[in-house]
Amino acid sequence: MRKSLQKLLLPLAVFATIGTATAQQISVEANKSLGIAIRNGDAASVVIGNPNIADVAVHNENLVFITGRTFGTTNLLVYDVDGKQLLSSDVVVSTTNESVLVVNRAGENFTFDCAPVCKSILAIGDEAAYFQRNFEQTENLQALNAAD
Repeated sequence: MRKSLQKLLLPLAVFATIGTATAQQISVEANKSLGIAIRNGDAASVVIGNPNIADVAVHNENLVFITGRTFGTTNLLVYDVDGKQLLSSDVVVSTTNESVLVVNRAGENFTFDCAPVCKSILAIGDEAAYFQRNFEQTENLQALNAAD
């Protein structure tokens, strides 16, 4: 119960405290989103350093959402209309270790997300053909979703 409460409160704490121009760190899990309130001005320009690691969606001038794409570190910059920096932050995307299973077979890694059943996921460092197959399937799924 306590662990579940901590998981709920951590994103809320980040949501409530982001908003100064000082360097900060934002942590988000891959395939999950986190709201970031901009409290010290109205955002006019929002930049994410590496959109392959995290994506940013602007709700309005005081709220942006960060979505983790794959594990790694990038940065988020937010500026107002006059070019004043409102936020500069590292964005750390991680995978949850609670449901991730890495199988090492003959020195090659194969990664699965086992919540609630095990399914292959993209993970840097996995066996090349396995990774490529997962990547192609992910691209095909995205193309099908975009067609709707």
